[in-house]
Amino acid sequence: MSDWGPIFVSVLLFVLLTPGLLFQLPGHHRVVDFGSFRTSGAAILVHALLYFALVCVFFVAVRVHFYIG
Repeated sequence: MSDWGPIFVSVLLFVLLTPGLLFQLPGHHRVVDFGSFRTSGAAILVHALLYFALVCVFFVAVRVHFYIG
């Protein structure tokens, strides 16, 4: 059996935390912009740090596992 948990969590977080897709932190005109489809260097850095923190939480603290097969 193979563990698909880390793969599913990584892909889901990558899609949800893409800057400008659902939200952008910091935004262009406000602190948070929703659905702007634009990005900046600061937003990329903030979203990368959020991604790293959430991946660490899900992999180390929660230990998400999906076994298929």
